[in-house]
Amino acid sequence: MASNLLTHSDLGMDYIKPVDVAKNMVETAAAKAALSVKDLLIRGFLSGALLGFATSLALAGSKQTGVPLVGALIFPVGFVLIVLLGLELVTGNFALLPVGVQAGRVSASQLLSNFFWVYGGNLIGSLFYGFLLALTLKYNGTAAQNTITPLITAAAEAKTIGYSHLGAVGLLVCFIKAILCNWMVCLAVVAAMTSNSTIGKSVAAAIPIFIFFALGYEHSVVNMFLIPTGMMLGAKVSIAEWWLANQIPVTIGNFLAGWLLIGLPMFLTYGKQATETERRSSADMPEKAEVPA
Repeated sequence: MASNLLTHSDLGMDYIKPVDVAKNMVETAAAKAALSVKDLLIRGFLSGALLGFATSLALAGSKQTGVPLVGALIFPVGFVLIVLLGLELVTGNFALLPVGVQAGRVSASQLLSNFFWVYGGNLIGSLFYGFLLALTLKYNGTAAQNTITPLITAAAEAKTIGYSHLGAVGLLVCFIKAILCNWMVCLAVVAAMTSNSTIGKSVAAAIPIFIFFALGYEHSVVNMFLIPTGMMLGAKVSIAEWWLANQIPVTIGNFLAGWLLIGLPMFLTYGKQATETERRSSADMPEKAEVPA
């Protein structure tokens, strides 16, 4: 029985230092780059659907309580599940894969392939869940105003028409909100690496995600669900408005934030130290003794 009890030192071992996190970022990038197209699509599909579930749950919580902050407290459950299950979310990969390239563990072609297939998987999963949700909202026998339908359609229009009406200024605001969003999302990806436990990973990942959602920033995968689902439910948004006024600028902003504000800084400040630590550890390992025939 005593052997099953956690000691204070055992609990302390749960924390992973930033220098080791930087090393894990490189290893994770290399592992993601080596995944097959099938795995990228399946894991990307599940991530897109899970964020759709989380977004609709957050909207339901906000509507039922009348407190938008409740939705922000609920939303991180989707991202936490993605982290715990090791799924593929393109916005998180925007921070990790460039680090792998900088470390020489990932090629440019592997990076582009990962982004392409994961983005596609996220999109398919988001659309699939959105289609099923739209069916339930349209044909469940409840008046539309008593469901989350008005919230979804209003959000879809605000994220597209709301920006396009402002012209270049609206596009710039959308782009900046995408940068601010993925700064937090990629911080969540890295923060989750500071713990080995389920609870530690969950809490570390949830805090930055709560911040981005509460502040109403722009996340490309969330929008893959929210905007087309709003269109299915009657939002006055065209496919061109979806992509030109939101999806494309948000994707670019998400990428730049993940790479320049999380991946690159972590690599610059901890990458060299992580490499030196790994090299010293390798040098200190005793050579294997020859096994006699």
